[in-house]
This record gives sequence, structure tokens and C-alpha cells, in this order.
Amino acid sequence: MVAQHLPLQCPCPVLTGDDTGSGILTLGMRQLKGKPKKETSKDKKERKQAMQEARQQITTVVLPTLAVVVLLIVVFVYVATRPTITE
Repeated sequence: MVAQHLPLQCPCPVLTGDDTGSGILTLGMRQLKGKPKKETSKDKKERKQAMQEARQQITTVVLPTLAVVVLLIVVFVYVATRPTITE
């Protein structure tokens, strides 16, 4: 009978990289499938900061861009539908 190779599963902690790009390696437990990771206070703080930055970008980037697009449409419609003066 041929032996099948099964992947080894180590119950030990696994050395994982930090997602923030700081280059710091942390010692963490392996994430099991199906169970969500419990949010730490640091994760919650980062998530709230990201949401605040997203709200700020809406007012500084999205709204002015949208206003320019609407203005261009209005100008195009005005130019396209204005009466022409023929003498």
C-alpha cells in the first residue's frame, strides 16, 4: 500500500509578519479556519482611524471631484442647447 503524504500541522505558535509594513515580526498563534480573530484594542483603534481618514477623504477629494463633473455636464448641456444667433 502506498503511503499518502499529509501536511504536517504543528500546534506551535507561528512567526507571522506585521501587516502595517513596519517590518516587525510578531509571535502569534496560527489562525484556525472558521473562527474569526478577536479584535484587539489596537485593531479597533486602527480601524476607527481608517474610518476617520475615509470620511475626511470624502470631503476633500470626492465632493470637489463630483462638483467638477456636474459643472462640466451643465456647461456641456448649456453649450449644446443654447440658441444660435443668425443674422
